[in-house]
Amino acid sequence: MTPSNPFTQATTLHHAVVSLVPLARAHTTDLQEATNDGDLSALWFTAIPNEQGMAGEIDRRLALQVLGSMNPFVVISNLSGLHCGKAVGMTTYMNIDASNRRVEIGSTWYRASAQRSALNTACKRLLLAHAFDTLNCIAVEFRTHLMNHASRKGIERLGAKLDGVLRSHQLAHNPLHGTTLRDTCVYSITASEWPTVRAHLDFQLNKPR
Repeated sequence: MTPSNPFTQATTLHHAVVSLVPLARAHTTDLQEATNDGDLSALWFTAIPNEQGMAGEIDRRLALQVLGSMNPFVVISNLSGLHCGKAVGMTTYMNIDASNRRVEIGSTWYRASAQRSALNTACKRLLLAHAFDTLNCIAVEFRTHLMNHASRKGIERLGAKLDGVLRSHQLAHNPLHGTTLRDTCVYSITASEWPTVRAHLDFQLNKPR
């Protein structure tokens, strides 16, 4: 990790709903428990580590941080009664392009019981604010599998716009059919759009639930 690079610098971000803290090996047990909530590793259209692979995935993300291409976070719930104080998932800045001030928010997952709560909105609010207001990004990307409809709807609810679809973009591996071709939907939010997106996210987080 390059200490002078703010894009990969270990950073802690706080919200009443959630905290994003630097990923560490100490989070392994919580994350192993989280991935078993909903059998997330069985989803064919995304890559979420299983319990046995969690330590290796943590090491992979930390290695990419050293190389300067990723800044990994663990998602800590601050919601009373919803695994409060525990790691419930992971997220990252990835494919970092510091010279062009662009990042992708991705490699994100949450345990099933934390999904459809305010956690994801709060996480994205924190990451987008840090990207635009602190890192001075010109754009933030989101990428997901064409068939991951829940992820696509979630990205669109943030206010991100579809830039296009990269057809046969990657080889994807899944437990049922081996290797398949992934079509990747690319979304983005630009710096000029951020004030409107920020107002929208704040409204969503502050409205009664």
